[in-house]
Amino acid sequence: MDYLLYFQALLMGIVEGLTEFLPISSTGHLILAGELMNFWTHDKRVVFEISIQLGAILAVCWDYRERLNRVTRGFFSKEPVSTRFVVNILVGFLPAAVIGFFAIGVIRDYLFSPFVVAFMLILGGVVILWAERREHIVRVHDVDDMRWQDALKVGFAQCLAMVPGTSRSGATIIGGLLVGLSRKTAAEFSFFLAVPTMIGATVYSVFKHRHEFILADLPVFAIGFIAAFLVAAWVVKALVAFVSTHGFTVFAWYRIGFGLFIFISAWAGWINWLS
Repeated sequence: MDYLLYFQALLMGIVEGLTEFLPISSTGHLILAGELMNFWTHDKRVVFEISIQLGAILAVCWDYRERLNRVTRGFFSKEPVSTRFVVNILVGFLPAAVIGFFAIGVIRDYLFSPFVVAFMLILGGVVILWAERREHIVRVHDVDDMRWQDALKVGFAQCLAMVPGTSRSGATIIGGLLVGLSRKTAAEFSFFLAVPTMIGATVYSVFKHRHEFILADLPVFAIGFIAAFLVAAWVVKALVAFVSTHGFTVFAWYRIGFGLFIFISAWAGWINWLS
């Protein structure tokens, strides 16, 4: 029994739960944590990371279970608001599904490195600072009031997150702000949009790497999955409450500081990020 591997899986799950819905790049943090801990083989780590991201996504389903149940009932009874909500989620999901299907292999082969993550962390932080300091004209105050055009624009913004270090939640939230969503609406739509996106990514990744699965690895996946679910369930509620009154500036400075730390520590030889 490899207790070190179990402990590493627990830490990876906690990192995922803390970062999936914050605009600081969960994938970037998982890459860096995995590199530092020398966690598992490359192919198994890829599947593991996607799987525990699904755990974090299911936390959204749990936190918003009443609303999702109401939407489901309303959709099948052809209630207009529920129908529009479902259509918006599907429209927002479409760009990432199409572009990701063709580009994800190239992205994983050439862009999944700590230094790409560091650069994108800094660049994303600068973009968030710019977005927060510009005049923010709010046109949409609730997810139910979004148009399909708004959802599509946010969906294209989500595609930027295919580059590790960008942050899926960061791209969708800032994209939402730029099209006129309130901070709370942008954050909530980002949560809901993550559900089909990450379920699709998980199914694709598991199928592609299905030969990597063995029964003995199940406890490792379970530990990371449960840790990500529990931590993310808390983060989702805390983030909505925080950004409603404080905005995203603090996350921008964190991104910039963390990205600079990666570059400085690598240059000074403190940490071998590619060991």
